Amino acid sequence: MTQAKTPRAIAVNIPPTLTLTVTHEQLVELAIANRDLQLERTVTGELIVMAPTGGTTGNRNLDIEGQLWLWNRQTKLGKTFNSSTGFHLPNGADRSPDAAWVGQDRWDALTPEQQDGFVPLCPDFVLELRSKNDNMKPLRAKMREYMENGACLGWLIDRKNKKVEIYRQGQSVEVIDNPVSLSGEDILPGFILDLTEVWK
Repeated sequence: MTQAKTPRAIAVNIPPTLTLTVTHEQLVELAIANRDLQLERTVTGELIVMAPTGGTTGNRNLDIEGQLWLWNRQTKLGKTFNSSTGFHLPNGADRSPDAAWVGQDRWDALTPEQQDGFVPLCPDFVLELRSKNDNMKPLRAKMREYMENGACLGWLIDRKNKKVEIYRQGQSVEVIDNPVSLSGEDILPGFILDLTEVWK
């Protein structure tokens, strides 16, 4: 009896000059087949493969996620998500913010299938933490995209320059130099993000 050989996985290097476009359905298939990769897709279908973060950024990101999770655990106002979560935005893009929060009523309106897959909505709150080698221009574009798709509050934390850009629905971006903490305002009532460890 002959056994069919299972194809061996091989790495594929995509040159920066090459743009690959995929549909939302194809992205979901790619994400399932490559669980160790973080994948995003722009509104035009461009596939974005993001490298894992370094240890320092990963540690700071976990600190932020932990603070958001603890606040939500105590208030039970919604659901929190880490950078592994994919959101299928209303404009068709697929994004994975470093941390996100969705109000309980919006989460409960989703079917179990929608909750299990790429979540078909834009979070109410999004956070992006700039890694050492991240370019600010695409991060700012992502933050604007979140706002255009319904996010109410967004924080872009730039560790390199110790600045935070605050994005609010229908308002100009506010830039704060070296803040000690950030308030979740009326979107995350009572949440205060302590930035002490983030800036170290």
